[in-house]
Amino acid sequence: MVNYIIVTGGVVSGLGKGITTASVGKILQLHGYNVTAMKIDPYINCDAGTLRPTEHGEVWVTEDGGEIDQDLGHYERFLDINIPKHHNITSGQVYGAVIEKERKGEYLGKTVQPIPHVTDEIKKRVRRPAKEGKFDFVLVEIGGTVGDYENVLFFEAVRQMKLEGDKVIFIHVTYVPVLDALGEAKTKPTQHSVKLLREIGIQPDFIVARSDDPLDIVRREKIALFCNIHEDDVISDSNIDHVYAVPLLFEEQDLCRKILKKLHLRKDVEDIKPWKEFITNIRNLDTAVTIGIVGKYFDIGTSKLSDSYISVIEAVKHASWANNLEPKIQWIDSKDFEDNPTKLKTLESVDGIIIPGGFGLSGIQGKIDAIKYVREHNIPFLGLCLGMQLAVVDYAQHVCKLEGAHSKEVNKHTRYPVIDYIPEQVNILQESRYGATMRLGSYPAVIKKGTIVNKLYNATEVTERHRHRYEVNPEYVETLEKCGLMFSGHSPDGVLMEFLELPDHPFFVATQAHPEFKSRPLKPSPLFNGFIKAAAKKKEYIDKTAIKQLA
Repeated sequence: MVNYIIVTGGVVSGLGKGITTASVGKILQLHGYNVTAMKIDPYINCDAGTLRPTEHGEVWVTEDGGEIDQDLGHYERFLDINIPKHHNITSGQVYGAVIEKERKGEYLGKTVQPIPHVTDEIKKRVRRPAKEGKFDFVLVEIGGTVGDYENVLFFEAVRQMKLEGDKVIFIHVTYVPVLDALGEAKTKPTQHSVKLLREIGIQPDFIVARSDDPLDIVRREKIALFCNIHEDDVISDSNIDHVYAVPLLFEEQDLCRKILKKLHLRKDVEDIKPWKEFITNIRNLDTAVTIGIVGKYFDIGTSKLSDSYISVIEAVKHASWANNLEPKIQWIDSKDFEDNPTKLKTLESVDGIIIPGGFGLSGIQGKIDAIKYVREHNIPFLGLCLGMQLAVVDYAQHVCKLEGAHSKEVNKHTRYPVIDYIPEQVNILQESRYGATMRLGSYPAVIKKGTIVNKLYNATEVTERHRHRYEVNPEYVETLEKCGLMFSGHSPDGVLMEFLELPDHPFFVATQAHPEFKSRPLKPSPLFNGFIKAAAKKKEYIDKTAIKQLA
């Protein structure tokens, strides 16, 4: 029988429920259990595909083409598994399904109500993974916080599941703040959060308390007393140097054993040593590599939002750690180059540049200028999706001398549309059908032998995940290659260009795909791995030059 672990949140959003869910899954996995995870998002959107990165963070793409909340990325990275798109449930999906059934008369004349019809639809979707896979545990994270109006029916559905006999335990993630004026950790927000949860009919089995410092015995006892749980079931989740160390933090507090005890399961043979060694290694790195990410999704009010590029950041980390390097990320706003072109020289201060994906016109020229600069100054470059498209635009304009060459996304009337719509996208865009209509999910590419990409993947056919509407225009491929740009990978039918490179550059590689989505802590993406190696070589050259100058 499948065991369900429901992860809920209280006090404030952004506490790290996704990391908690992934970490709980990881310790269960390290103890020999087969684990998967789901994310419930209470918003009315059917998926995350139309949400702005600055509002909601990165859009995660699954192998089967789902556009999902970024927490699914945490699950996949920690658990090293591919998770299908139906493991994301939104209010829009649920309400849409219920309304469609009502229109078809499937409720046999009954009055369709939130309870039981909406909650029944939620339960059916939560239980789906148990019917299609041999999972020991299904972890379900409910987005938002307890008390939010929009997620009430999801709480009600999981409450009913336990009542109906499903093996369910609840983990509630809360925040224990320290007021500067008092210098004392306060548990009252946690108490009120759990009170709201209990009013719904849910008693948490564990409370994971997020805090700056580890919880002391006084706070543990207070939370246990007022929240009606044992002191041992209050789990301290204090700030830590690496998110990948959170599973070990939980393991130190015997969380896995406590979960298994509540579910009357035996403790299987554990294999935690490789994960411990991984964390030990990354904590002892003393050589850094500095990577510049030239993007535009940074600003949200007066705040900076790194979540817009979280998978790129994690992929940089994975590849850096695999090469015994400590990654240093430098945020570079492409709009700065448009305001002041002299700032392009600052690109020489980093060891490598990444141009990630994106949409819209803002900051485009700044990215093209940055690509031109790193191409001409032999700075390692990795282009992802839009990064590849703009690398083509730069090359067409400045090397092939196709004056005004551009992407139709940016300039619909360009004389040389080197980047154009995917043919099937024309009608879709004319009809304003934007949701789930891009080229989404995993697609194969055939790789030319002897190329940089071929050597990095050590394969002549690879698959990577995609999310885009535009492609390299096949009409210009011959012209671009005659001028020295090499398309090292293409779709099996030869029509779509998937990878490009400059053979005589230290590292100038780009892909139409998003390889960051398949990078894992212990299995870095081949493209990122090659990029970091090239960045390390540049750093070594700069360091040696600096030493000679000092001498």
